[in-house]
Amino acid sequence: MKANKLTQAATSLYCRIIAQLNNMADFIPPLFLRLILAIEFGESGVEKLHGSNWFNEIAFPFPFNLLPPDVSWHIATYFEIFGAIALLLGIATRFFSISLVILTIVAILSVHWPAEITSFNDLISGYRIIDEEGDGLGNYKLPLLFIIMFLPLIFKGAGKLSFDYFLTCKVKS
Repeated sequence: MKANKLTQAATSLYCRIIAQLNNMADFIPPLFLRLILAIEFGESGVEKLHGSNWFNEIAFPFPFNLLPPDVSWHIATYFEIFGAIALLLGIATRFFSISLVILTIVAILSVHWPAEITSFNDLISGYRIIDEEGDGLGNYKLPLLFIIMFLPLIFKGAGKLSFDYFLTCKVKS
């Protein structure tokens, strides 16, 4: 009898905890995803803003190779900066998430992808964060993780702690 009551109490506590976690699911996870992505892309954009244009040294995939390197540099810089601010506030989150995913895919193909892929092992060798200069193996792990982190923001939105949610509620009422 005591074991049954203990099991019921534990089950009840577990259910209450899960209910609270479910209640917070639309607040906390999207906020933290937005914050960490804003920090990462904002930092990258500020580095570009204060750095020199190294886009002249890389080959962009079509159709991005049609733009002059200076234009690409400015687009990347300002999308990273304004995208970071928008993510931080939760404004136009889906638009900026998709834009930054496209920017990240271009970065992977232009900078982070292995120089040569002759086998599956070559591809896997590039799944790393460290870029050993000149080894040609690539380092696409971190940008790929960023893309995966953007997926909940693209499909579910910025969450309830955002201007997007506030504006949506205003429009509905």
